Amino acid sequence: MATPPFTSDVAAVDALAQAYQDLRTEIGKVIVGQQEVVKTVLISLFSNGHSLLVGVPGLAKTLLVSTISEVLDLDFKRVQFTPDLMPTDITGSEILNDERHFEFNPGPLFANIVLADEINRTPPKTQAALLEAMQERSVTVSGVRHKLPAPFFVLATQNPIEQEGTYPLPEAQLDRFMFNIPLDYPSYEEELAVVRGTTGIDRSSVNHVLSGEEILFFQQLVRKIPISDNVLEYAVKLTGKTRPNTSRAGSSVNEYISWGAGPRASQYLVLGAKCHAAINGKYSPDIEDVQAIAKYVLRHRIVRNYKAEAEGITEERVIEGLF
Repeated sequence: MATPPFTSDVAAVDALAQAYQDLRTEIGKVIVGQQEVVKTVLISLFSNGHSLLVGVPGLAKTLLVSTISEVLDLDFKRVQFTPDLMPTDITGSEILNDERHFEFNPGPLFANIVLADEINRTPPKTQAALLEAMQERSVTVSGVRHKLPAPFFVLATQNPIEQEGTYPLPEAQLDRFMFNIPLDYPSYEEELAVVRGTTGIDRSSVNHVLSGEEILFFQQLVRKIPISDNVLEYAVKLTGKTRPNTSRAGSSVNEYISWGAGPRASQYLVLGAKCHAAINGKYSPDIEDVQAIAKYVLRHRIVRNYKAEAEGITEERVIEGLF
């Protein structure tokens, strides 16, 4: 991979912050509103993590992902998950060629950005195949390991309303996602702009901002950003506070939470905070950067008990009480 010509890491962080602003500008030509969602998706991309988008149909989840892939000049594939989808339908399979030899035919996972639409509509066997690829960045077919292209980024969507005919992701598989990002309805003004822009003949075009090599460089840069011990300790302590019946757990966690977040949450809190600091022009994260991304990292890693559900206590409310 060719390294972009930056004189220092400070200059590279400045370039990352500028690239982020350019990405926001280009994406804003197509996506109206959803500023926080766009920011969080880009943070997970630069942190080399995957994201789960949770929202009702029609909130431009597919359009958002395809627009990001276009702005980043990356290969994009969309997989509609259905109950009859098999693992080989997404990973690929071996076929008999004209010379009567088996050769590997890559599936839609072999792309830079993969949209896994309605991931909870497919059986656990196919979910597991996708999540293995997310973790290992490779797939194994007939005993042969095939590496996936880099960068590799999975954005999965999930409908929180319709539960009939679905296979909810187990907590161990949810843990593979760096962020769980909720999508809400647009405001009246935003919806007005969406309808005005999509019911005519004019279509906004976007320009390429970053190449795959530059994204890989920035992903390594985020890991090199220094973090002070007190911020690192804060992130780890914050994760520890989510675990009921432990020394750091507060009364609300003991009362409303069955299971807390694991060590992967601490890792993603630190990586997300580093990237959040960088895109805001800072060279080292502080506690506010950890808090800014904490809800997205923790909300799918803590499990509420029956009392919390009965009293309407949300994961976000519990997490806010930890700060």
